[in-house]
Amino acid sequence: MASEALRICIAYLIVVILDTFVLSWQCISRPIVVGPIAGLILGDFKTGIILGASLESIFMGISAIGGSIPSDWTSATFITVAFTILSGQNTEAGLALAIPIGTVMQSISGLMMTFWSSLAPYWEKLAVSGKMKQFIGQSFFVSFLMQSVSAVVMFFAVAYGTGGLDALLGALPAWVMTGLGAASGMMIGIGVAILTSMIWSGSVGVFFFLGYVMVKFLNLSTLPIAIIGIVIAVTIFLQDKDVIEVKNSIQEKLGAGSKSSDEKGFFA
Repeated sequence: MASEALRICIAYLIVVILDTFVLSWQCISRPIVVGPIAGLILGDFKTGIILGASLESIFMGISAIGGSIPSDWTSATFITVAFTILSGQNTEAGLALAIPIGTVMQSISGLMMTFWSSLAPYWEKLAVSGKMKQFIGQSFFVSFLMQSVSAVVMFFAVAYGTGGLDALLGALPAWVMTGLGAASGMMIGIGVAILTSMIWSGSVGVFFFLGYVMVKFLNLSTLPIAIIGIVIAVTIFLQDKDVIEVKNSIQEKLGAGSKSSDEKGFFA
């Protein structure tokens, strides 16, 4: 499994460095993107897509408070997908391990950030000196070193930890595995609930219940519901756009009329 672990680590470094330090966070490191990438590397694209979408549902409600996130979703997705594919476990078992893995990896990143923050005076001095090429080059080098620590931990976790986790889960009773499956399903629901609580309002709530009716009573699948949602969103957007244009037009006319009255009063 060492070769698979090495490929996973290289993909992790490329994704994190590109997304965070080159492209200014274009969401490439999100689980819904990382999952299929990991699945493609390990030869099981379908499982990567399923786990990526499920993990995105879990992690999309997690917010960075004070610049810190409680769980590293990128490394958690890579390790979870690798564990599920390489060990042959079902997706429920992998999802149940995602949050603990992400929490451990985030604690490692936090330790590294604490260390590199102590070098802030050096970076300030280098920036003031005007040596931009040296500043940019060293910034990329340090960014690579920061992520390399997590990549090394990920390598050992995938290369040597997958077999141990597989043996551990294989020794668990059936009722424990059933509980893990139920817990993984609940985590997806909790993630969606956290995200919904952030955007909930009276105008948004009606669409939530509309989606529930479509699934529960009309037995529609995800694709037609998504298409209906897109049509509704585009319709509302175009209506709001027309209203804003009318308001702007009225304000311009009122402004022009007020200016004309002021000029007449001035020359009277």
